[in-house]
Amino acid sequence: MELTTAELARYLDHTNLKPDATQAEIEQTCQEAKKYQTASVCVNAHWIPLVKAQLADSPVNPIAVVGFPLGATSTAAKVAEAQDAMNSGAEEIDMVINIGELLSNNDTFVQSDIAAVSAAVHQENKLLKVIIETSFLNNDQIVKACQLAEAAQADYVKTSTGFSSAGAKVEDVALMRKTVGDRLGVKASGGIHSRQEALDMIAAGASRLGVSATVKILEEN
Repeated sequence: MELTTAELARYLDHTNLKPDATQAEIEQTCQEAKKYQTASVCVNAHWIPLVKAQLADSPVNPIAVVGFPLGATSTAAKVAEAQDAMNSGAEEIDMVINIGELLSNNDTFVQSDIAAVSAAVHQENKLLKVIIETSFLNNDQIVKACQLAEAAQADYVKTSTGFSSAGAKVEDVALMRKTVGDRLGVKASGGIHSRQEALDMIAAGASRLGVSATVKILEEN
């Protein structure tokens, strides 16, 4: 697959979710995103007002994570967190499923957890991505997580938080794309450090990539 640098940039959610990220570092992330015209800047919700202000004169969207990185907060807390982030300027929400409940086969809970956030997000005409944390899941569980996210009206399924034992894998992205077809987006996130790795994820079916190595990837020859 061949993409120009500008085309590749539009796949990228330029990400800074480090717990020790400073205001200056978040501002730098925004300036880099504006320079390359990435799809978005993805940050912890505290930084959304700053990111919104930084991106005000650009087409780059602010994204906030919810229930991050463990997914084990209550549904009500996730909904409140998503609403607060959107009120502060987030255009997209990346939420983490309750992984323990998925592994406990409590499918009804997992779907309702996603659906509650989905309803809040769509009421504001924003996008919802659902992080299924593939490193904890086998293939059958990946398929089930994608199916539950689709049933709950999510817009995207996403591989990883980047805070677990492994990030995105080409084979997982391909399986997720096969499961959701063209009905949902697929976001590959975590461990994508080179242009070739980014292109491989896109070739496997990713429609968005979460990366912190954005500048390195886009400046590679």
